[in-house]
Formats: sequence, C-alpha cells, structure tokens
Amino acid sequence: MIGVVLSILATALSLLVVDIIFPGVVLANFPAAMLAGGVIGLLNGLVKPILTLLSLPLTILTLGGFLLVVNGFCFWLASILVPGFVVKGLLAFLLAPVVLAVVNSFINKYLAESVTTKFFAPKDTPAELE
Repeated sequence: MIGVVLSILATALSLLVVDIIFPGVVLANFPAAMLAGGVIGLLNGLVKPILTLLSLPLTILTLGGFLLVVNGFCFWLASILVPGFVVKGLLAFLLAPVVLAVVNSFINKYLAESVTTKFFAPKDTPAELE
C-alpha cells in the first residue's frame, strides 16, 4: 500500500515539474496533481495496453513513433477526467508525457532508495550477540 501511495506522490511531483516546463500543462493545486497522478496510473494500466494493441500496425509502420500519440492521448484523457488539470497544445500533448516519464523515473529511483535504506536497512547487531 505504501508503494502505491509513493508512486502516486512521485507522479504528482513529476506533474508539477511538467507544469513548470510546459506552458500548455496547467495544474490548479497539489490535490489536483495527486488525483491526476492516480488517474494517469490507472489509464496507463488499463487503457494504454488496449490502445497500444489496437494501434500496433501504425506503431510498426512508424517504427514506434505512434506510441508518442498513444502516450499523449492517455495524458490528455487524464486531463479530461481530473478537474484542475488542463493540457493545451500539440507540444504539451506529445512531449509532456515524455518529460513526465523521465522526471518520474528519477523521483521513483530516489524514493525507492530512501525508503529502502530507511526502513529495510540491516540494523547493527549488538556486541553481546556476536
């Protein structure tokens, strides 16, 4: 459960970075970013595989370039479903999901390392047990 919450938090923080970089991506507040992070996770898990399978001929024809459109569509669909999250413009539609994935991977890596070292690191054994 903590992993899901940390993943949504990482996506929300990544969305805030994307909001700063792209003028076409607008987030009203942090709760909207948290909700958008959860919705993006659900869409990437449920809708994106179906769209990827349906668009396989176009993806092969464009040597994988059409996956940018599939990612952009899921990103845009999340903006339709979440109040306070808006995606406007072609640049935001195509490139914001790429930046989101890169920033999200860095934040997830940092969170995974900090949680692992804080909660699961081996404790020092007392001297009398050795």
